[in-house]
Amino acid sequence: MAPPKPGTVPLRPLLFGEIMDGSFQTIRRNAKAMLGAGLLAQSLIYILTALLTAGAAAGTLFNPGWADNATAADFAALGFGFVGGIAVAAVLSVLVATILQGAMVVPVARGILDRRTGFRQMWQLARSRTGALVRLALVYLGAGVVAVLIPVGVAALVISTMDATGLLILLPVMFGMFVLYIWLTIKVLVAPAAVVIEELGAMAAIRRSWGLTRANWWRILGITLVVGILISVISQVVTIPISLLVQFLGSTVSPDGGTGGSAGLAIVGLVLTAIVGIMVGALGYAFQTSVMALLYLDLRMRKDGLDISLLRLLESGDDPDGIPGRGLPAGAPGQAPAAGATPGTWPDVR
Repeated sequence: MAPPKPGTVPLRPLLFGEIMDGSFQTIRRNAKAMLGAGLLAQSLIYILTALLTAGAAAGTLFNPGWADNATAADFAALGFGFVGGIAVAAVLSVLVATILQGAMVVPVARGILDRRTGFRQMWQLARSRTGALVRLALVYLGAGVVAVLIPVGVAALVISTMDATGLLILLPVMFGMFVLYIWLTIKVLVAPAAVVIEELGAMAAIRRSWGLTRANWWRILGITLVVGILISVISQVVTIPISLLVQFLGSTVSPDGGTGGSAGLAIVGLVLTAIVGIMVGALGYAFQTSVMALLYLDLRMRKDGLDISLLRLLESGDDPDGIPGRGLPAGAPGQAPAAGATPGTWPDVR
């Protein structure tokens, strides 16, 4: 007997193709919630980055003669302003991304039982977990700062010594930090989902993600890499033709290199490229987040028997406006399904 599939994926531990298909199905069935959140994330990140970097250069943009009279200290201040603006934008981007990743888990979890979720309902169900998601983002940022300071400190030490021994130390340290970053990223990948679904705090969600990914690290890494490559290829396929078209039109409008029409066309091209980039980025963001959420649910099916609990919830019809899986104790398999269900005959893909 095949396992039931009431929504986007079957109620059993998932295969790779089912995770991919389930992610697309989730976006299609909950387009307002998934794409709306993706557009919100991409737009906020673009706007924050543009405003903060432009603010750092505002003094030079409106003073054409600034460079002629600027001193080395002025250039240094401008550089620090740019770096500071980018750093602040990065911090805010991590906060926005973590909150939205947690919120977008809601339509994915509800989609498993074929429950549609609108944009407003998604936020209503995830709103109570916003504080925990912010704290989780702050933990991420703190770990990121430490991860940056260590290789920077080693690099500064090498530069000060300027000998071959220092270089031999730097290269393994940099490679080791890169490997550690990848390892930790996979280990805490499903923490935002645990914050929302299991109503855990930031550190408890990290510990939960750590436990769920145990013995599944390589599998999760492979799926994450495939998704990243897929999104990158699609993004390039869409954006490169637009960039080439803008360049072609620029050479057609101003074949002699005039600045009048080409400047206006360049601005239009930049705006068009940015809009398309935001739209493609929103779709990629929604797909990536959906994959992360399905990986979390798959891990819970494998380790906690969540599929049995979801089957029981499906048969009872309880809590139709809630989040499936919320309130279930971590690490405890669900109760046996109602009479007539024979999960023992399902294909064992655990």
